Formats: sequence, C-alpha cells, structure tokens
Amino acid sequence: MSGSDAVGAGSGGAGSDSGTGAQGQDGEGYAGLRIERARELARRHGWASVRVLEPGDLMTMEYRQGRLNLAVRNGVVERSWEG
Repeated sequence: MSGSDAVGAGSGGAGSDSGTGAQGQDGEGYAGLRIERARELARRHGWASVRVLEPGDLMTMEYRQGRLNLAVRNGVVERSWEG
C-alpha cells in the first residue's frame, strides 16, 4: 500500500491546540495501531485524507491541512503526523 487514500469527508484533521481537529484527535495518536484500525479511526475523526507510507516510499513534502500521514511497516503504524 502506498500513496493517498481518501477516507472521508471533513474539513480538517489534527491540531490539538488549533481547534481544527475533529473531536480533539491530533495526528500523533496512531502509532502502534494496525493500518485497518488507523484508517477506521481517521474516518471517525474527520480526516479529509490518509497517506500511507511504507519503507522506501517517496513522498512529496507539501503540507496539506486535513491529511493524516501514516508511516507503516508490516501493517503497523510506526509514526503518524498531520500534513
């Protein structure tokens, strides 16, 4: 799996202090989850899109509000962040 996958409608993702996160969920709370569970939670929390990055995947460096990035190895999220 790689690239971007839209996961649901919504205007915003993370930012625990910015007020843009749905239900207060920030982009850093997904480490340790299986990818399927992380995507399900991202949908529930209103992320506009999820980008899954496996080891060796190339990624653009532009910041996109409302996008959740998931660095994944062997089906488990190692790191997550907004943008």
